[in-house]
Amino acid sequence: METKVEALQDNRTKVTVTFDAKEVDARIKKTYKDFANKYNFPGFRKGKAPRPIIDNALGKDAVRASVTDDLVNDSYPLAIEDGKLFPLGKPEFDETDLVEGGKPYTFTFTVSVKPEFELSSYEPVEIELPAEGATEAEVDEQLEMFREHYYSLEDATAATKVKDDSHIELAMKATDDKGEEIPSLMTESRPYTLGTGLFPVEFDEQLVGLKKGQTATFSLDIPADPPVMLASLADKTAKIDFEVEVKAVKKKILPEITDEWVKETLGFENVEDMRTRMSESITQQKGAMLPRMKENAILVALAERLEGEVPESMRDEAEATLIQDFFQQLQSQNMSFDLYLAQQGMTPDQFKNDVKLQAADVAKQDLALDAWVRHFNMEATDEEVTEEFAKSGVDNPAALKTQWLQNGQLHMVREGVARAKAVRDLMDKAVVTEIDPSKKDEKKSAKKASPKKAAAKKDDADAPKKAAAKKPAAKKAAPKKAAAKDEEAAE
Repeated sequence: METKVEALQDNRTKVTVTFDAKEVDARIKKTYKDFANKYNFPGFRKGKAPRPIIDNALGKDAVRASVTDDLVNDSYPLAIEDGKLFPLGKPEFDETDLVEGGKPYTFTFTVSVKPEFELSSYEPVEIELPAEGATEAEVDEQLEMFREHYYSLEDATAATKVKDDSHIELAMKATDDKGEEIPSLMTESRPYTLGTGLFPVEFDEQLVGLKKGQTATFSLDIPADPPVMLASLADKTAKIDFEVEVKAVKKKILPEITDEWVKETLGFENVEDMRTRMSESITQQKGAMLPRMKENAILVALAERLEGEVPESMRDEAEATLIQDFFQQLQSQNMSFDLYLAQQGMTPDQFKNDVKLQAADVAKQDLALDAWVRHFNMEATDEEVTEEFAKSGVDNPAALKTQWLQNGQLHMVREGVARAKAVRDLMDKAVVTEIDPSKKDEKKSAKKASPKKAAAKKDDADAPKKAAAKKPAAKKAAPKKAAAKDEEAAE
């Protein structure tokens, strides 16, 4: 098989594949033999029917059409690999004649390929990261979080006004649009904290500025997306009339961090023991998080240097991968999508928009890494690609590699290996400025980051491992791992 690659406009490539007459004849001969064994031809034993009988029974072009289809379908993925192409989408095949015995056969196809953009700079990336280990300021901050968690409330003076984050005690009457009382909202005394989202923002606004003993009377329409306290009333009334009395304004009392309080409440020997344990915990957490934080910061900074617009097809592919991996994670955690949205305080549209933004970032970072790869000649070798399949843990890595090659997916492993090289190079060269939280915007001394082993971007280089248990679908993109954006559950 001979492959010729020709670059066209708009990131499209034309590929011409040619088979010599000897290969065509061998395929025709094999196909006649396969048909003779596959079908029953009256008067002939299995496998013994001559070519004229087969042509007469199946059609004179049946064998030629079958050989043509097999040649094209079997060879175009190999041509993509031979040409070291990184296709986007499916190839478009030109119209061709059927194969003929004794003659070479040529077919052509065009395919959109990944654009090759440049970076505005190939100098080491400069980033800012928290300092390694725990600082006194970080321990102090965690101690303050404990104090905030164990606060108590006391009545403030009668002259204290309600603010937008106040803790209050209220009495409330509520009626629907028919003037009937709403039992679920009626109360003689209920603690309430403004700004928690239990009621609409407009509800809180009516209370701000009131003092103990004062009352606010107002009406609110049921919003399209009602908060928790009004959710059950969405289909029962269009508006609610409120009469709310402030029974008391509370002030938050934070505990004093003493040896006695620490021992009784948190189980530490004393304050010094607590600070030591906190420092150890923070140091351990940073040790686990900093490499990934460093990689993320590098990729964000590198993407800002990209000179070019990311193709929509790359954004779409990245989005599909993120969604696929996200739902696999949900399934592994036995969590429903609705529960996830509720925990995050998100709507389906907000989730969709968030994924689109992430996908655009991922695609941009990928193209920036590709530019770094080309600039520093970091192409993945055949040995390195083979090694990735050996790492997959399957019984027959060579067969898995052949499977990916036949499905036109081997380029994804090459791409992952090369990007992993780029990430490691960027990590080694990065200039890191350590941030001291206690000094806010002041910078600590800048230093060159020590070389560390970095994971491949989005674990692309580990793609064979994911495919080991499942054969990739032919002519479809190989499965890739993409880290879904980390979310913290909303309180």
